[in-house]
Amino acid sequence: MEEKKGFSTRLVHGGGEPCPQTGSLIPPLYQTSTFVFDNVEQGAKRFAGEEKGYIYSRLGNPTLTRLEEALADLEEAEAGLAFGSGMAAVSGVLIALLKNGDHLLCGDTVYGCTYGLLRLFQEKFGIEVGFADLSAPEEAVKAIQPNTRVIYLETPVNPTMNLVDLEAVSRLARQTGAWVVVDNTFATPYLQQPLKLGADFVVHSATKYIGGHGDVIAGITLGKREILDEIRSTTLKDIGGVLSPFDAWLLLRGLRTLAVRMDRHVANAREVVRFLENHPAVGEVLYPGSPNHPQNRLANRQMRAPGGVVGFRLKGGESAARAFLDRVRLCRLTVSLGETTTLIQHPATMTHAVVPADAREQMGITGDLVRISTGIEDIQDIIADLEQALDKGSS
Repeated sequence: MEEKKGFSTRLVHGGGEPCPQTGSLIPPLYQTSTFVFDNVEQGAKRFAGEEKGYIYSRLGNPTLTRLEEALADLEEAEAGLAFGSGMAAVSGVLIALLKNGDHLLCGDTVYGCTYGLLRLFQEKFGIEVGFADLSAPEEAVKAIQPNTRVIYLETPVNPTMNLVDLEAVSRLARQTGAWVVVDNTFATPYLQQPLKLGADFVVHSATKYIGGHGDVIAGITLGKREILDEIRSTTLKDIGGVLSPFDAWLLLRGLRTLAVRMDRHVANAREVVRFLENHPAVGEVLYPGSPNHPQNRLANRQMRAPGGVVGFRLKGGESAARAFLDRVRLCRLTVSLGETTTLIQHPATMTHAVVPADAREQMGITGDLVRISTGIEDIQDIIADLEQALDKGSS
């Protein structure tokens, strides 16, 4: 048996071998909507599932296959399934796993659009939704119900950066027969592999670190092949949240540099945290990689490194946070994360604005909270920008 290559080697070579027909180092882009059959019998067999082969790019495409196989290898999953956005990936797996009358248990803090989707499930489709602090095992145990079908969580949590013990939650799920679905966007498979810790499915907004360059919208779900094959032939096919071949090709390009980018994101985040923890205008820094964070030991146990996103609260409250964000220059005031550029935003009025105010307060997403996704610029330039924006507010 061939020895498995290292992670970075798999990143670089996971997109496929050079094209055998032309010798092209980069695998070709199959920018086509449909595929020609040799004859009617072959077409009929493919539609019936009796013969493997491509039919129509909504059902599969060679470029998407390369991406799905590469990410499945990195997450050590049986299979992967690409979608047109991160939310399409979340929707696809949850629609497949849930039905009317089922209960979904979600972490008490979750991305705003995911929160909106769960409310839609509850209000229109009769799926029960509960929220609990999954970082506290006793709270998770109390929140489980006889009809709990799925436990859905983020770790690190967006934007408070809390962690969930994946092994503990997965043990609980196995005892109750629930599926565990983990949004691994903030960590990527380079920093954390939830399936190895007991989870059943992983979802990514591949728009973020996997793409890495801010030029693609995409999502992917990874996990058990049998269920993902079913999602491909039903939910994905019929709802149509499909990724384009060109976007899949861009993601394959982004994957090649994921490790080196993540190393730089993490290194810059650590320096930003040191700066913020010592600035008089900052009240609290939320980063599990800091020795001051209460979950630092858990971060060291289940993550290679704590990631490139940092949350922090300003002592002056929401007005100070808004004024600070209006003063940054190098850091770009925009939503999203995981790009080469440092991005900064105000979760309460932006990414989590859809969440009702009382729920946001319970999540800890208050007006004084700022989220920064450190880019790969020179760290002294990032800190200089943060410093001038903070100092002007205190002068």
